Amino acid sequence: MAEILAENLSGKAVMGTDGTELGMLYNITMDANSGRLANLVVDPEGFTRDTEFSRDEGGRLLVPVERVQAVKDHMIVQT
Repeated sequence: MAEILAENLSGKAVMGTDGTELGMLYNITMDANSGRLANLVVDPEGFTRDTEFSRDEGGRLLVPVERVQAVKDHMIVQT
C-alpha cells in the first residue's frame, strides 16, 4: 500500500467491504515497542449492529490495520 500521511486520514469515513458504513476514523493506535500501527479507532456514529470488531472503553470500534483494503474517499476495511 502506498504511503499516506496521517493528517489526510483524520475524520475519514470508514466502510466495510460489504458496503456497511462503520463510522468515522477517530484515531490510530500503534505498538509502542515495535512502532507498528495496530488498530483504527472508529467512532461508530450510531452504528449499533454487532460486528466482529472489539470496542474500546468509549464504545469505539477497534479495526486491525491489516484489514484496510483501500483508502480513497472512504477507508475500506475487510468485514
